[in-house]
Amino acid sequence: MTGVAGLRVSFGQRHVLDDLSLDLSPGGVTAVVGSSGAGKSTLLRCFNLLERPHAGTITIGDLTVDTAKISRQEVRALRRRTAMVFQQFNLFARKTAAENVAEGLRIVRGIDRRDAESIARDHLDRVGLSAHADAYPAQLSGGQQQRVGIARALAMQPDVLLLDEPTSALDPELVGEVLSTIRGIADQGQTMVLVSHEMHFVRQVSQRIVFLESGRIIADARPDEFFGVGASERTRAFLREYHLAHGTPEYQI
Repeated sequence: MTGVAGLRVSFGQRHVLDDLSLDLSPGGVTAVVGSSGAGKSTLLRCFNLLERPHAGTITIGDLTVDTAKISRQEVRALRRRTAMVFQQFNLFARKTAAENVAEGLRIVRGIDRRDAESIARDHLDRVGLSAHADAYPAQLSGGQQQRVGIARALAMQPDVLLLDEPTSALDPELVGEVLSTIRGIADQGQTMVLVSHEMHFVRQVSQRIVFLESGRIIADARPDEFFGVGASERTRAFLREYHLAHGTPEYQI
């Protein structure tokens, strides 16, 4: 079992996550959606304790931690089981794609340089970038840079891959290659949590959609249910707001 139970996060008097519990679907993409301020990114960042909950438990495989009394050793153990892909690519400008992927293996895992680079090249091949292993970030498109970020995360062999708005910094024509990469990884059985506000991307890549509002889950459904005629009125209102904001008719999603 992997997931969270009873998570509470507050900023002052505002409850960002309000006694939230969620079991992840193993080997698939769970997308977390909602309006701005709903708690999406906070939930994602709780999984690797970039955001420290005030209460609740986090479970990844056979490791369960109580966030109210977590030790440094437990923080390290939890972070070794997760890896994050960020909205901004966060690549080292003066390192090649292979060196960017190898860096975490060397620093965090303690793997020697030669073996780390071999592993890095294998993971770049996994995301279709073997021909660009020696390229620097400035020589890569935004979509390619994000795929390097995905390869870097995968190289750490996480139990859970966390993706925080992985396409929002990309031009629309580059989203497809990242979508294809994430689909391919999901097909290989990688458990993922995706936070995104792009409904077309969510519908295409996820097996399950969790809709947050005011720090609580108000819908948890398959994509065909979430976007279907049987969706709740609040879900339909959220999608109407999305259509209006983006100028897209419903059938395009």
